[in-house]
Amino acid sequence: MSHSLTSKKAAIALFAGIVAFALAALALTGCSSSNNSNSDDKKITVAAVPTPHAEILNNAVAPILEKEGYTLEVKEFTDYVQPNDVTENGDVDANYFQHGPYLDNFNQEKGTHLVSVTAIHFEPMGIYSKSISDLKQLKNGAKVAVPNDATNEARALLLLQQEGLITLKDGVGVTATVNDIVSNPKNLTFNELEAANVPNVVDDVDIAIINGNYAIAAGFKVNTDALAVESADSEAAKTYANLLVVKDGNQDSDKIKALAEALNSDEVRDYINNTYEGAVVPVF
Repeated sequence: MSHSLTSKKAAIALFAGIVAFALAALALTGCSSSNNSNSDDKKITVAAVPTPHAEILNNAVAPILEKEGYTLEVKEFTDYVQPNDVTENGDVDANYFQHGPYLDNFNQEKGTHLVSVTAIHFEPMGIYSKSISDLKQLKNGAKVAVPNDATNEARALLLLQQEGLITLKDGVGVTATVNDIVSNPKNLTFNELEAANVPNVVDDVDIAIINGNYAIAAGFKVNTDALAVESADSEAAKTYANLLVVKDGNQDSDKIKALAEALNSDEVRDYINNTYEGAVVPVF
């Protein structure tokens, strides 16, 4: 009888130990899962092109977010398609590289669901040349390199119109193409290229109209090298501000709000002004 009772007590003790161990393991797993979840919530991934977007994020935004307990991971891309694809797929939380017309066109063509959270900066498009130092020196029949995508070609043409070199049809605005030129007194000829390639042909044309980010990457300085730039109050400046973009539905998350606030901070404004010398202009 005593031996049986002892055996029962031992069995009960063993069972209790197993249950306690299982509960402890479960609690530990739950804790670990919770910690991982919290960790994920504090990690912000952003797709960006290297210059100036990734530089702004890494050098100016990351330190601000770190103080708020967030870790910023910037994934760099050199094209204008993948950043939107990975944002739509949920591989990143946001992207920062594009302006509104490009975003709208991408959504329409690709069926994506991407939305703007806030505008950050404007990159003035500029006219550059290795053969002349003033647009008044431009000769009849001069060769002009312009981006060939719809939005940036329109910007280039509007800049040429701003400088009195061509006249466009009334009302075409940011939809302008070379077919909308109604006056071309210098008989300019146009070489339409992918935006990233325009800086590569500066030596081969009389003038090249280059996006701000590609001008920076090519070593041009807007303040000293550009023969003309889009004015700060131009239609382009209002239309082509670069945006923080997320998949629709994510714009109200805490970490996206924190990211947007950091991007619109005084620290970021100062960093942009001090670093890019007019090639990148804050719009906030």
